[in-house]
Amino acid sequence: MMKKGILLVMPVPFREVGGRLGFDDQTCEGLVRWAENFERVVMACPVIPEDVAANSETSMTWQAIADLPCADRLELVPLPYAYKIPDFIKTYKSTSQLLSNKIQECEYLCFALSGVIGDWGAIACLTAMKLKRPYAVWADRVEYEVIGRTLWKKESLKKASLKRLLKDFVTLPLLKPYQRYLIRRSRLGLFQGQDCYTAYSPFCQNSHCVYDIHTHKSDQIDAASLDSKIKSISSHEPLRLCYVGRVAEMKGPLDWVRVIHHLCQAGVNLQATWLGDGPLLSEMKSLAVELGVSEKIHLAGFVSDRTQILETMRNHHIFLFCHKTPESPRCLVESLVSGSPIIGYSSPYAEGLVSEFGGGAFVPIHNWQKLANLISELNTDREKLSKLIFNAALSGQQFDEQSVFQNRSDLIKQYLK
Repeated sequence: MMKKGILLVMPVPFREVGGRLGFDDQTCEGLVRWAENFERVVMACPVIPEDVAANSETSMTWQAIADLPCADRLELVPLPYAYKIPDFIKTYKSTSQLLSNKIQECEYLCFALSGVIGDWGAIACLTAMKLKRPYAVWADRVEYEVIGRTLWKKESLKKASLKRLLKDFVTLPLLKPYQRYLIRRSRLGLFQGQDCYTAYSPFCQNSHCVYDIHTHKSDQIDAASLDSKIKSISSHEPLRLCYVGRVAEMKGPLDWVRVIHHLCQAGVNLQATWLGDGPLLSEMKSLAVELGVSEKIHLAGFVSDRTQILETMRNHHIFLFCHKTPESPRCLVESLVSGSPIIGYSSPYAEGLVSEFGGGAFVPIHNWQKLANLISELNTDREKLSKLIFNAALSGQQFDEQSVFQNRSDLIKQYLK
């Protein structure tokens, strides 16, 4: 008799934490939500080698999964960290067999797609096809677009090895048809945000635009804080802008600094804050010094305290972003929850978040001059900015972790019976 529960095959890595398997704190929160909706959760993910984790330029807060309140209903399946072609070939057969066993044990199947080499979610799809088992696919960014837009950027050329660049160059033409093949044969498509939904939904009969967020109803800005923020705008306090995320090419940190410089040149009295670290942090600092705006920008580095992150967003008037790739970053949702309008480069994802209640304003991608001009106009028209802040809070009320995970779980149960 088939056991109950769901098998999730994801690229998010396990890491050893005090001799036990752990996840970053946000993935741990997601596991708790999955366990609220399924009596058993089997999580299959690669284990990141310690030397790779230690040298990673992304800071994370890790915790042992065994300490979660739902730990007794979780099964962890470590997979090889096989993003190099020889490692992938060497471990392919044994890992495929392991995934086959787990697929036959579980009632529901949901696999995340991420690439070609080392993508065990894709291999799980192929295995499920052989076993004639229906499965759901999950995607949170348009991977072939992300790689294509960043492959030959300065950051990639400086940081990536020649082998890595050659691997991406060879596998990129395969990625789009490969993912479409897997999606066409899925029973359900769960695509995070409008960018992913637009790219992938034509290839799956049962496609849904969903969200992967980790804010709670209690995180939503309260009426008193919202009123205080709007009053600070009306009293012509200095304009406060912020961003939370990695200092990486795809986030546009250098464009972000240029926007701040342009605003200062236009005479806007402002304070700007960026929370996060990453490979372009030193270059970002250098550019701020070169443009003479280092005193206007606070680069706080990595901040692990989620309460502090949300408080920063609540205390700022605008969430300024310069995203350059089709992904679905949670920071935009968190900003709306905090009553901060999202002002930045246009994308279907960002526009979709505020399509019903408003709370955002956008310009074409890469046009940082136009973005600076837009913010300058909002600084002059404080009444319009106040309305954007109010509407952002309205839009933010649509998003809380329990609701979005329940919606996703209900879809899986509906279509994978």
